[in-house]
Amino acid sequence: MSEPTQRTIKANGISLNVAEQGKGPMVLLCHGFPESWYSWRHQIEALAAAGYHAVAPDMRGYGKSDRPEAIDQYTILHMVGDLVGVLDAFEAKDAVIVGHDWGATIAWHTARLRPDRFRAAAILSVPYRPRSPVRPTSVMPQTADAQFYQLYFQEPGLAEAEFERDPRATLGAMLFGGSGEGVAVIRANAERQGRTPGVGMVSRKDGMLPKVQVPLPSWLTAADLDYYSTEFARSGFRGPLNYYRNIDRNWELMAAFEGVKVVVPSLFIAGDHDMVLAFPGAAEHLAYMKQFVPQLREIKMLPGCGHWTQQERPAEVNAAIVEFVRSLPG
Repeated sequence: MSEPTQRTIKANGISLNVAEQGKGPMVLLCHGFPESWYSWRHQIEALAAAGYHAVAPDMRGYGKSDRPEAIDQYTILHMVGDLVGVLDAFEAKDAVIVGHDWGATIAWHTARLRPDRFRAAAILSVPYRPRSPVRPTSVMPQTADAQFYQLYFQEPGLAEAEFERDPRATLGAMLFGGSGEGVAVIRANAERQGRTPGVGMVSRKDGMLPKVQVPLPSWLTAADLDYYSTEFARSGFRGPLNYYRNIDRNWELMAAFEGVKVVVPSLFIAGDHDMVLAFPGAAEHLAYMKQFVPQLREIKMLPGCGHWTQQERPAEVNAAIVEFVRSLPG
C-alpha cells in the first residue's frame, strides 16, 4: 500500500497537521506525550488495509500543528473541539476514536461528551477516571527531595529548559524509560539496591532525565528517534507541557458533566509493565471502569509491554483494534 499522506486542515479555529491513509469509515487516532501522529505509524497502515480511513493528527501544540502560546488554550474542551473539528473538516458524520496516554484521556472525554459524533472508543494505557472530589494537583505525591512528574511540569519554562537542551536525548530517555524493557531495568536495579522505585517521581535537585545514555528499545529504530527529535527540535515542548498545566482547570470545567458516563462501545488495551497502571488509584480505576463505561467490551492486557502500547506491540494492538471496529454495528 501507499504511505500515509500529510496535509493541513482547519479545525476549531486552528491549523492541524494530519496524516491519513485508506478509504472507508473514519478511525481517528489521538497521540499522547511526548509523541506525534508518527506514534500511530503501524496502526494507520493496518487500518487502511482493513478498509478504514485512518486519520492521525499532530495534536494541538505538537509537530506541524498550531501551537497557541497561552496555557489556557490547552483545556480538555479545546481538545474535544479540535477532534469534532477534524470530523467536520473531512465532512465525516462520525468516527471511531482511538487514544493513547494524553490522547486516551482526550478520547474518553470526546466519546463521553459527543457520542453523536464518536460511535466507539478504543483506549490505550490510561483507564477511564471519574472526576476526583478534590483538585488533582493537591493530592499528587511529593517529598522534600522529589515530586510527581506532573507537579514538576506545572511551572512554565522549568521542564522546557531541561527537555529542550537535547531533544534527541530527551525523547530517547523517555521512550526507553517508559517501555517494558526500561521498566524491567528500573525494577531490577531497585531490587538489587533493596528499594522500591518511586513511580513517576522527579528529583527536585537533578530533574527528570537520566545522566547516562540509555539504549534504544528494541521496537524503536534510530530513524524513528530521528523523526521524533526533529519534530520536537522545531516545535519545542511548551505546547505539550501545557496539557499538564490545565489539569486543575480541566477539573473545574468538567464539574458540569459530573455523572455523565461513556455510553459508546469501548475497548481498553494496556501493558502490564505500563507505569500508568502503577500510579496511585490506577488499580481501582481499572477494576471499576465498567461502572463508568457500561459498554466496555474488553480489558486486554499485554504481558511485558510498557507504556508505548501501540509502538511496542503493534501486531497485537492492530489486531485488537481492527477486530473491535469490525464488530461495531453498521
